[in-house]
Amino acid sequence: MTYSTLPASAGIIGIGTSLPRFKLEQDEVFQRIEASCTQDSDIMRWARRIFRQCGVDTRYTCEPDFLEPAGDCRYLPGHEEREVPSTSERMRIYERESVPLAAQAAREALEDAGLQSSSITHLITVSCTGQFLPGLDSILIKDLGLSPRINRIPLTFQGCHAGLKAVQLAKSLVESADSHHVLVVCVELCTIHFQPPASREALFGASFFGDGASACIISKVSPGQKHVFQLGDGHAVLVPDSDAEMIWRVGDHGFDLYLSPAIPKLLKSFVGEEVGHLIGQESLPFLWAIHPGGRGIVDAVQDIFGLSDDQVSYSRSILKEFGNLSSATILFVLKRMRANLIDQGVSYAEGISLAFGPGLTAELLCFSYVQSISNDQMADKEKAAYV
Repeated sequence: MTYSTLPASAGIIGIGTSLPRFKLEQDEVFQRIEASCTQDSDIMRWARRIFRQCGVDTRYTCEPDFLEPAGDCRYLPGHEEREVPSTSERMRIYERESVPLAAQAAREALEDAGLQSSSITHLITVSCTGQFLPGLDSILIKDLGLSPRINRIPLTFQGCHAGLKAVQLAKSLVESADSHHVLVVCVELCTIHFQPPASREALFGASFFGDGASACIISKVSPGQKHVFQLGDGHAVLVPDSDAEMIWRVGDHGFDLYLSPAIPKLLKSFVGEEVGHLIGQESLPFLWAIHPGGRGIVDAVQDIFGLSDDQVSYSRSILKEFGNLSSATILFVLKRMRANLIDQGVSYAEGISLAFGPGLTAELLCFSYVQSISNDQMADKEKAAYV
């Protein structure tokens, strides 16, 4: 047994994802932005380069207004007289659209795990793109038929790393009692916070964020379960003197995002040490589930550890097809990875997952893919717990 599976009694046994029905082509998004920005040619030259280099081809949005002809979109008005949506209007859209996406992903995760909703003991809901009360957790209890006595844990306004944070929290809950079954649901509607192109910061966020939801079931692994991600050691770290590199604040017309172009360089300065702290003297694993916060982040991790293109292909393909879905993204990556491992007939492989968010915060978690949990593996794990 190795660093990633001792004494890993918790595992992801089901994953679900969902997307809104409106698809955005990257070229078309840029054309709409270009049509709405008629005053600053320098900003548009910068935007053209960012849109071409960010690694995104398509994204999805809950807001059909983004499909309006160039200049007519309320979020990107072609003239100053048109009023962009207020924060309160955007929150109403979030309340209306987030629930069905979250419920769809959760139902898929439950079906994938082969569990009834009545089996779930803990519900962790994750989102940073909207808020309302009674919250998403309360509504999902009714929509999914969960117990009204379920333990609810909302993680709100934490950022892109919160999906992996929820997985780590769920692991701890499952390992505290054999009867615990945790449902994690992440939903993000990033596009409702698009801003008129008045600054480079606004355009940077508009270039690669998308909407979507993901969910997973984390439970104690048992013999006979198939295609499981066993969860091992993990930790989070707050990077010193980096709080100004990623800022997310509530503004009058949606949430205002600032992302520093120095983030990939910062990652190179500390991620290697943190991975070393996590795995000790063990060799690097083969599987890498990297949150694709942007092309530069995936590039940085690949360079630090000398990873092959195949090893980062899951993160790059999710970014290319769906954009950055904030907290929901990491489960999209793991779902894509699992599907590929199943297709290849892989029986066992070790991995590490990384996600980054405001703070700067980094989440790191070891895991192992197991094609089928055997009685021998469970016996080995029980022995290891007493060593």
